[in-house]
Amino acid sequence: MSAPEINSWKLVRDEVVRRINTRVWPPGDFIPGEAELAEQFGCARTTVNRALRELALAGLVTRRRKAGTRVSLNPVRKATLYIPITRLEVEQRGCTYAHALLERKRKKPPLALRRQLGLAQDQAMLFMRALHRADGRPYIYEERWINTDIVPEIEAADCEAISANEWLVVNAPFTHGDIAFSAANASAREAELLATADGAAVFIAERTTWNGIQPITSVRMVYAPGYRMETAI
Repeated sequence: MSAPEINSWKLVRDEVVRRINTRVWPPGDFIPGEAELAEQFGCARTTVNRALRELALAGLVTRRRKAGTRVSLNPVRKATLYIPITRLEVEQRGCTYAHALLERKRKKPPLALRRQLGLAQDQAMLFMRALHRADGRPYIYEERWINTDIVPEIEAADCEAISANEWLVVNAPFTHGDIAFSAANASAREAELLATADGAAVFIAERTTWNGIQPITSVRMVYAPGYRMETAI
């Protein structure tokens, strides 16, 4: 790849990864400084800085102030997770998407959730229950709490026309999130909604997104039996 072709941080990142994988820069070696790489690649130093920051987050390099950037001795590759728009996920599987808003009300979250989110004892949130379908079959049942102090616009959103999942992905930027995966036996309500047997094994994802120290939304998603999760490393 010639220098003029490397004109974005993603291209710089990919070229640095290529050099690491082909042992141009073996594990433990220092790589050239940002200024030198910027000259090699024909790009701005800030572009190189962004690429190296991403590689440091991925565990491929370690960076030390005033010491430079070194190829990690034992790189830890991290899985790439993102928040999918369920409608698009269903459509990408070649299915027709539909969703139903089952409940929408303001109320106080359970004590455990209030403590997890650091909420005041009397703080209410917007609670929603929804069922997502693929080709008419149950796909995901979700229970969601939304902090309307952070995203007050959700109060006026038509979450029957567009799911809260899609509205939040599009309209509520977040700084970080927490996610947990587990398997469980479907409750009677979950089994009925997912058209499966009471107590059937189901896959569950619980996710909370934050804007700084303020929670945006916390959602529990129960997937119909047969769901397969895929990610990248």
